[in-house]
Amino acid sequence: MDTPQSRRDRREARASAQSAAPRSSRAAAPRSSRAAAPRSRAAAAAPGSTAARSSRAGRNLPAAIGVGVGLGILIIGSLLLRKELMLGIVIVAAGVGVWELRRALAQVSIHVPLVPSLVGSVSMLVSAYVGGGEALVVTVGLTCVGILLWRVADGVLDAVRDIAGGFFVAVYPSFLAGFAALMLAARDDGARRIIVFILVTVLSDVGGYAFGVLLGRHPMAPSVSPKKSWEGFAGSVLTCVVGGAAAVVLLLHGPWWGGAVLGACAAVAATVGDLTESTIKRDLGIKDMSTILPGHGGVMDRLDSLVVVAPVAWAVLAWVVPPG
Repeated sequence: MDTPQSRRDRREARASAQSAAPRSSRAAAPRSSRAAAPRSRAAAAAPGSTAARSSRAGRNLPAAIGVGVGLGILIIGSLLLRKELMLGIVIVAAGVGVWELRRALAQVSIHVPLVPSLVGSVSMLVSAYVGGGEALVVTVGLTCVGILLWRVADGVLDAVRDIAGGFFVAVYPSFLAGFAALMLAARDDGARRIIVFILVTVLSDVGGYAFGVLLGRHPMAPSVSPKKSWEGFAGSVLTCVVGGAAAVVLLLHGPWWGGAVLGACAAVAATVGDLTESTIKRDLGIKDMSTILPGHGGVMDRLDSLVVVAPVAWAVLAWVVPPG
């Protein structure tokens, strides 16, 4: 018989069972998860772990150092053997950069004609090395005409957007890289000019990274590159000025103040190039241009500073240490 007392007894029994079940599950299940969580956090924070190295540096530091050393050996070796080998490296790097930029722009429906862009890139670098600055300017103009005609031949729908993207790819990186070919073409000291140019650019990156990690407190452009700080920029200027002064004196036998001017200008140009590349990638919604270079990303992720510094270094060195 269902009496009020029996109904109260059943409710109390159900409440007792429900309160006992969570206690038993809490006692059994989270014990392993609570034990595993500290171990996972400790593994991630371990000084030698990949996560610790990547979180502090923002990239795989051992891989980045290995690739950087390998590229440095390749460049120095080519300059010591024959300048034409270095020209070949510049041509290949610019060609890969054109391919990466074209592939990135395609994600926002900007389709750059590949053939005239690649042919123009090779032509600009070779003409700059052989014929000088006038040949470089003429070739970039012919490249833009070729991109225009090639794209219009496929139809006029969205042609203006694609042609504008093609002009951008023709100038960045190919035309700017042509100034490296101009420096390389110097008869007596072309190889040493390239070494000075690359050295001050690398010092800007190294100095900015070291000072930024150790002292960075005030973001320079948080909406574009959150990890870049004013302290890091100061480190770039300092290392470039000191390194540029030493390099110009020792390698080009020029005045120390000229090397200091080169270093200061290179630090500014390298920072502008880095921020420009970051802005492009942010607008396109990508992290790296590609994954060709472990720890670095794509070729354009390494050329971003170099191609902007190249015309600055060419102009300053032509003024401070005129070609023989």
